[in-house]
Amino acid sequence: MIAPDSDTPLERPTAKPARAPTLRRRAVRWARRVAWVVLAVGVVGAIGAAWFPKPRPVDAATARRGALRVTVDEAARARVKDRFVVSAPLAGTLLRIGLRAGDPIEAGAVVARIVPPTPALLDARTRAEAEARVATAAAQKGQARATAARAEIARDRADHEATDARRLEKTGALSEDLRERAELDARVRAEEAASAKFAVQAADHEAEMARAALREVTGTQTGGGFEVTSPARGSILRVQAPSGGAIAPGAPLVEIGDARALEVVSDVLTADAVRIRPGAKVSLDRWGGEPLAAHVRLVEPSAFTRLSALGVEEQRVSVVIDLDDPPPRWAALADGYRLDARIVVWEAEDVVALPSGAVFRRDGKWTAFAIRSGVAELREIELGQRSGSEVEVRAGLVAGDTVIVHPGDRVRAGAKVAPR
Repeated sequence: MIAPDSDTPLERPTAKPARAPTLRRRAVRWARRVAWVVLAVGVVGAIGAAWFPKPRPVDAATARRGALRVTVDEAARARVKDRFVVSAPLAGTLLRIGLRAGDPIEAGAVVARIVPPTPALLDARTRAEAEARVATAAAQKGQARATAARAEIARDRADHEATDARRLEKTGALSEDLRERAELDARVRAEEAASAKFAVQAADHEAEMARAALREVTGTQTGGGFEVTSPARGSILRVQAPSGGAIAPGAPLVEIGDARALEVVSDVLTADAVRIRPGAKVSLDRWGGEPLAAHVRLVEPSAFTRLSALGVEEQRVSVVIDLDDPPPRWAALADGYRLDARIVVWEAEDVVALPSGAVFRRDGKWTAFAIRSGVAELREIELGQRSGSEVEVRAGLVAGDTVIVHPGDRVRAGAKVAPR
């Protein structure tokens, strides 16, 4: 046996690298396990999301406490308060009218001239018609004077009551609201008296024209034709017969009125008219200028039938409105102009109000969905007055409650919701 040399080191066999592949395999196994765990968590989360849905987004509003005004909104038009249609008092040949719309005219000024054919004016029938016209004009004159007398009496009484109301308000025996009503009534009576006075002038003029026509027929008046004059001072609103030619008795010639004395008329449904009272506040807008303050003077006693845009017959009644703002504010407004009228039929300063879209009928009762801790809660409510956009809530909700607007069919009581 040969002993190894002590100076020569022994060569040991090289170890194989087995640890690195083992670590890689373990890392792969752990990665697979983590992936399966993540996948399992995702599946469980999806199942949980399916069992527990997210809150449904809804439109919400808050019940407010404050003033509420209920109005009747309708289209309206401006018109001259007192207009007079000058007509031909007898048959004849009308000479061309030189006046034009907008021209000023004084009382008694010549409006038109009629040249009567002699044979037509001398027959018995024409004379009888002229005499009947004189009698009718005299009766209308007496009626106008009686109406004017009643209007003056009512005006004086209203003035006296307004004076007493102002005195009682100073002593604290009368409220401000009653004083304002008394002053409004006095103003309305004064306007009625002025209109009645104009009617008397028109009746006097009509009677004079009838007598002049009778004189022309009987031959007691001579001249180059019959002159038709203006009954009052104002302006020409419309020329009905701008061209000359043969004309029959009673044919309209021109319309005369005071363009500065305007009123507004609105045709409303009879169902709305029963809630409108004389003296009610009115706001007039969309006429081309700033909104105007006005009040209701008269709800006419007779209704009429009108077809709507859809061809449905509607019963409507005219509401006459007087302007409260001074004339310089509506100087650009003229006869026949269109406006939008908002007639106040009810108002209060301290009520709980909701949007109209938040309330609906269920089982014959008014209800609404309130939101409480993110959950829709069905409430039965008691409604009061209703305007176009808001309703008064008398019971079931309080100011500050959040409600769902336009809930639709998908919202149920107890469902989780989230306001947008």
